[in-house]
Amino acid sequence: MGFKSRLANKGPELSKVIAGVMKWGQWGAKLDTSDMARLIEQCVENEITSFDHADIYGGYTTEAEFGKAFAETSLKRDQVQLITKCGICYPCDERPEFGIKSYNTTKQYIIDAVDKSLENLKTKYIDVLLIHRPSPLMDLHEIAEAFGTLKAAGKVWYFGVSNFSTTQFDNLHSHVPLVTNQIEASLLQLDAFTNGTLDQCQRYHFKPMIWSPMGGGKLFEESDDFEFVQRRGRLKEVADKYGWALDEMAYLFLLHHPIRMFPVTGSSKLERIMLAKEAFEKQITNEQWFEIWTASTGQRVP
Repeated sequence: MGFKSRLANKGPELSKVIAGVMKWGQWGAKLDTSDMARLIEQCVENEITSFDHADIYGGYTTEAEFGKAFAETSLKRDQVQLITKCGICYPCDERPEFGIKSYNTTKQYIIDAVDKSLENLKTKYIDVLLIHRPSPLMDLHEIAEAFGTLKAAGKVWYFGVSNFSTTQFDNLHSHVPLVTNQIEASLLQLDAFTNGTLDQCQRYHFKPMIWSPMGGGKLFEESDDFEFVQRRGRLKEVADKYGWALDEMAYLFLLHHPIRMFPVTGSSKLERIMLAKEAFEKQITNEQWFEIWTASTGQRVP
């Protein structure tokens, strides 16, 4: 299995670190085709074979840029796993028909979005499709029908969600099998540890994908927020105590949880992506984990 793990009991095998491509294109590094192709190859060379997309990334341009870059590599499709998301309608030059940012989880919209992603990514199938955000107008039967249609056509192999509450996940999972919930968690975002989300993962025997594991970069940004500066100072004291870099500690904290979550990296730099993989080679104790928790919350546990 190497540096892979199964996402759920009956789910796909993904690399334990997932390369998030949101900032590879127009929303970040603006990598050209050759640089993106090389980064894809470097990731795979280092056993990071799973790539996280969303149709909206780069204002609906990054999937196509990735597809073009992948075609220039020597890699075969079965050497990588492609994850993408749909359901957000994002007004931009590529989608002038959208008047405001909104959500659409109707059957036809999901099917059409997948067809467009397949075209952009130059592939015949998506390994994992996620509904990007829960909509107040979700029709669970329609979503289940869309998923069934896409699976029967061989266009999508597995399905999941992103940013769903435990109740929303339960409701959709009762209609169609889901293999993950991609959620936000970090030293600065601890809600998943206390709101039942990670408990639900254990209940259903699936692993969450974690977006923004570095807190969206806020750990390293200048801030005028006094409370945040204090919080970061407390975290740095713990990191310094054990000789960890702050970003290293951020990964060690997440990976210590027994659910064995999949971090989705947010960088376009190989060395930053590799930092997540290197964290798997180290372990921390329960007491160290609670030291980090206490530093983040500013309070001892009850």
